[in-house]
Amino acid sequence: MSASGEGSRPDSDALAPVVLVTGGARRIGREFSLGFAARGWDVAVHYGESREAADEVVAQIAALGRRAVALHADLGNEAQVARLVPDCVAALGRPACVLNNASRFDEDTAQDVGYTKLLQLMAINVGAPLVLSRMLYEATPEAAVDDETLRTCVINVLDQKLYNMNPDYLSYTLTKAALQNATVALAQALAPKVRVVGLAPGLTLQSGDQTPESFAAAHQVTPLKRASRPADLVEAALYLARASGVTGTTLVVDGGQHLVPLPRDVMFLTGG
Repeated sequence: MSASGEGSRPDSDALAPVVLVTGGARRIGREFSLGFAARGWDVAVHYGESREAADEVVAQIAALGRRAVALHADLGNEAQVARLVPDCVAALGRPACVLNNASRFDEDTAQDVGYTKLLQLMAINVGAPLVLSRMLYEATPEAAVDDETLRTCVINVLDQKLYNMNPDYLSYTLTKAALQNATVALAQALAPKVRVVGLAPGLTLQSGDQTPESFAAAHQVTPLKRASRPADLVEAALYLARASGVTGTTLVVDGGQHLVPLPRDVMFLTGG
């Protein structure tokens, strides 16, 4: 594990809250990292293989006047995952929030599912969030039982398809279902020191072979004629991070996509 950019923050409030964002250097994770920084948070940007991208995000956060650090860990390696919270504490201070954004998203079906891919995805998509939740609990002082200002929060990024099931991306879907149930169990087990909540986006960014045309068409399928946008997810995550009375539930931010039953993933139905 390695870190870069420790303490990189000009002219900043030493009492700013700290968030650890897994997969915080690219795609939605980058939006979370920059969005939290823009709202006054210091940010630990976890990355797996995107060191250059992580360093760029750290530099952008520093330009906003916040502290930031890039932390490396292979989320399939439990020992490396277990170091993320302590390394964040050493570099920036105890995180007020761990945002479990990173996940592996591989295509498979009931016709070709197998142990290898399923177990790989379980380690990254479920195991890592579980270990990070445990480590945050250990880092949260016992005084948080009585002092709400010391309490911390875990946000698990899920998927609207848990409310609108289809058979595509089977292993990925199973891991997100497991993480959703873990969100409820952890909310019970770690209270009152740690709140645990879920955030379920809809289609937000183009992925895979999806074309701009199919991406736009997929957004039109929803009741609001739009799915989730990065800014929507950032605002939702910021709300959840501060919502001291909310735990054990999931906020769906998808333009109503989960209200429209579809036989397959929308990417396959709109020419993606």
